[in-house]
Amino acid sequence: MQPGFHPAYGPVVFRDRAADYAFLTRSTATSDKTVEWEDGNTYPVIDVEISSASHPFYTGTARVLDTAGRVERFERRYGKRAR
Repeated sequence: MQPGFHPAYGPVVFRDRAADYAFLTRSTATSDKTVEWEDGNTYPVIDVEISSASHPFYTGTARVLDTAGRVERFERRYGKRAR
């Protein structure tokens, strides 16, 4: 990488407030807020609204929409569209 061209790449804590979950990773994202991590070091922290710990797809609470059934129900109510 060219020096002075790319942003700084270092350890950052991403914290999901909804799930009370945090993980330490490396990123170019920065923050003025810091948190003391489990290893005793202080890292910048970025609060996120959703992560794999709270997203319905990853937690197994996702609902599958029955689109075919919805279309058929609509056609029964309002009739088929004339082309």
